Amino acid sequence: MKIAIAGNIASGKSTVQKLLEDSGYKVLDTDKCGHQALKLPQVKQALSEFDIFENNEISRTKLGQLVFNNPDIKIKLENIVHPIIKQDIIRFFEQNKDEKLIFVAIPLVFEAHMEDLFDKIVFVYTEDDLRIKRLIERNNYDDEYALLRIKSQISQEEKLKHCDYVINNSGSITELQLQVNDLLKKLV
Repeated sequence: MKIAIAGNIASGKSTVQKLLEDSGYKVLDTDKCGHQALKLPQVKQALSEFDIFENNEISRTKLGQLVFNNPDIKIKLENIVHPIIKQDIIRFFEQNKDEKLIFVAIPLVFEAHMEDLFDKIVFVYTEDDLRIKRLIERNNYDDEYALLRIKSQISQEEKLKHCDYVINNSGSITELQLQVNDLLKKLV
């Protein structure tokens, strides 16, 4: 069974991913796939006119600021990177076809229109106030920018309508582990 782990920014997808990996499951991290894609010549070429390079590599911080403020550039980048990530996912499925459950941490499953690749979608939900707090602490954003980043994605409420399972990550790590354990029991 192919399962997507989705969730908006600062919801705790990485923590859920780690808990699944600690339980012995294989998880593809599409954020890492995206970071690798930024090193590809076609991506560098497509963005060569912008001041986002440091030591001949794309600075993810500068890139984030660029695409966040320029929807056309964001679409251009997604049109290059999303097909690469999709191929990574398909390759991961093929490499792990003998596993009973395999997971893909894919924050933008809906934005990238990749829902059809998966048998089930799990959504990691976290209250918006807590997500803002995490963004401020983790990324050193100010309140206004953290809120802008949160509002730039399809709302959690909208995404919840299209998910098979929900993990609420607004509590403790112990509560999160219990929810992951419950999810695994339902899936197996």
